[in-house]
Amino acid sequence: MYSGYDDYPNYGAGGYGSSRGGGFNEQYRCYSVAMMQGNERQNVNHGGKIILPQSALAKLASLHIQYPMLFELSKGSQSTHAGVLEFIAEEGRVYLPHWMMKTLTLSEGDLVTVKSAGLPLGSFVKIQPQSVDFLDISDPKAVLENAFRNFSTLTKGDNIEISYNDKIYGILVMEIKPPGVGISIVETDLEVDFEAPVGYQEPTPVPRSRPIMESKLRKEVEERMATPDSAKKVPFEGQGQRLTPAGGSKNKSTAKSTTTATPTTTASPATVAKGKQVDVLDKSGSEAPAALNLPLGNLYFGYKYVPRKTDEDKIREAEEQANKEPVFEGSGQTLRPPRKNATARGSGANSPSPSVSSATSASRAPTPAQNAPSSEPKPDLVPFQGKGNTMR
Repeated sequence: MYSGYDDYPNYGAGGYGSSRGGGFNEQYRCYSVAMMQGNERQNVNHGGKIILPQSALAKLASLHIQYPMLFELSKGSQSTHAGVLEFIAEEGRVYLPHWMMKTLTLSEGDLVTVKSAGLPLGSFVKIQPQSVDFLDISDPKAVLENAFRNFSTLTKGDNIEISYNDKIYGILVMEIKPPGVGISIVETDLEVDFEAPVGYQEPTPVPRSRPIMESKLRKEVEERMATPDSAKKVPFEGQGQRLTPAGGSKNKSTAKSTTTATPTTTASPATVAKGKQVDVLDKSGSEAPAALNLPLGNLYFGYKYVPRKTDEDKIREAEEQANKEPVFEGSGQTLRPPRKNATARGSGANSPSPSVSSATSASRAPTPAQNAPSSEPKPDLVPFQGKGNTMR
């Protein structure tokens, strides 16, 4: 890396050459921001501002350069514009962002001309992202507003770089307003328009035909006519399974519900004969009411006709009931033996003793001898007669 200035005898204060015409015009050795001493500064490397030496600030102050300080950087026929961030560079050096060195085709240590410039405030800019990855940003407006804080100028034709989520996006400045070589974006309202990113392809729209009701009905009718009856799907096709053994009493009552649902397309319509109706299955597999082909003079009321019982039928049923074998015939068994002596539910108030109470209750049917008055004298009963015992 170049570190001396002995090869340039015209070295002046802060740069090579001198200002002409009352403006700032100096030449410096250019280096990328990554060559600066100290910590890496991403906002400078992905921005539009340069770092000049301290002598440049003194010269700018003596020339009464108005704020904001804007500069034109050129090498031969190529030029761009930038603002200044700080005046902390070594004497004779200027630090540029990496994208700016690529725009001017500069290498480390090359000479670059820095002169003051006046640019109008911009009102419109049209940009084009250089990668389709820019479309992955959820809020590009907020990202650009934050990125443009590191820029003071925008030059038409420059390919600037911004950083977002540790990823670098290249952006080409296609158009600016007011028209010119560059604009200032310091303290101004800037309208931004986007061009399709490089490599972006518009998705080809797939036309969708919306069929109307008439076309839908026509299509359904054509499908039904084209499909033969043998190819139609039969629902519930198969064989039923019984849970009870065959021949049981339940099978006779539920024989109709457990029959297979195989359709019979060649069955004749149901007929009603002798009060019985025969049901058939339609083509869809469900039981459908059959047509009533009744003989002359017969009526059908929608249910099975049961004739009224005569006296002979009643006598025959009574004989069958009498001749039927008895069910549940036998004697019951109990765990507790039956009681022989019934006890009385309650005794009288004047019963002298329990023995008298049990004797009187046991004799349920009194005899005339017992109802006759007794000739023997009854002893006088003294209540509570006896001697008590105490604990003391």
